[in-house]
Parts: sequence; structure tokens; C-alpha cells
Amino acid sequence: MRVLLVDDHVIVRSGLRNLLGSVAGTQISEAANGRDALLRLRHDRPDLVLLDLKLPGIGGLELLRRMLQQDKAAQIMVLSMHAEPWCAARAMELGARGYLSKNASAEELLTAIRHVAEGRRYIENAIAQELALQRVSPGRGLQDLTERDLEIMRLLAGGMSLAEIAGALGIGYKTVANECSHIKGKLGVTRSNDLVRLAMTWGVA
Repeated sequence: MRVLLVDDHVIVRSGLRNLLGSVAGTQISEAANGRDALLRLRHDRPDLVLLDLKLPGIGGLELLRRMLQQDKAAQIMVLSMHAEPWCAARAMELGARGYLSKNASAEELLTAIRHVAEGRRYIENAIAQELALQRVSPGRGLQDLTERDLEIMRLLAGGMSLAEIAGALGIGYKTVANECSHIKGKLGVTRSNDLVRLAMTWGVA
């Protein structure tokens, strides 16, 4: 099984590499950012991608969308620090085959990998229970935001200017400015600082 690890922390990739080393026949490649991940996906054709959501440059949700545009058959499992049910729901809606937080046990991670590698879906037990027991509604207007909206909020919270966001997403400056205005309208706020605050509060950043 060919596995691609996408995480910007060397120590996390090292730990995952050691864990997956216990699975016979596993070949591992790594990427620390979205651009390299897209290249590795194209060249290595991995059977499974383990994807972090908090990445420099292209964020995880945007990268997930781009990877599936590049390869509709890609088996992608998110492994994120975020354990919020709404975040798992977003990832699965975008096409992820699995979702685990980094609080999951090694045993559950290996179980999830087996499920996804076999073409099944898997959500961490604790998160799946929350999704089953309650409707995902973490904040006013969040359900109305698109993946691009969330990505722009994440990049704003990371300190990027509108010009830098335009470069990171490969779109025009005016497009970013217009989308920021639309996001503010959806959330009922008037300042970019409000978007940053909400991003931090909801765990988007």
C-alpha cells in the first residue's frame, strides 16, 4: 500500500511513518505543504492520503478539494487537530473518506486506515457519536459558508493580506475582496477583524 503523509510538522510525519512501518508492504511518501502534496499525488499515485488541515499556503480543506479535482478516485483521510463535528462533516462532504483527530489512538488510526484502504468510510468514534446525537451548528451563519469562504477566513486569521490570499488561492485580488464582503454579509459583521475573531472562535484558523 502506498501512503502519502501531508503534514507540515516533521515530528508528526516521523511518528506516522514509524506507526505505519508496522503495516507490512507499506510504502510512504511525504509532503509538508499543498503544492508538494499535489505533485506527490500526481507522481506517486498513493492508495491512501493522510491529510492534515492546518497547512501553510493552501489550507487543508482547499487542498482536499483540489486533490479530488486532480484525482477523483483518491482515498483521502483527514488527520487533524480539530475534533469539532462540523469540521469532520465539512471534510466528508467535500469527499474525504475518513476523519480522525490527532487525539485518536494508534489502534483506531490503523483501523481507520484499513477501512479507507478497503474503500469504506470511517469517522473517529467520539466525533461520529457527536454527529449522530446533535445537529452541527457551531455558530451563526457558519452553515451558509462555502469551503472557499472558510479558507479565506483561515488565511486572514493567519495574518495574510488580501493580495497574499489571492496569490495563495490563484484568484484575483478583486475576487478576494468581493468574497470577503460576501462573507461579512453572511455573518452579519462589517470588519475583517471580525472574520479573524470568528475564525479563531470556531477553530477555522
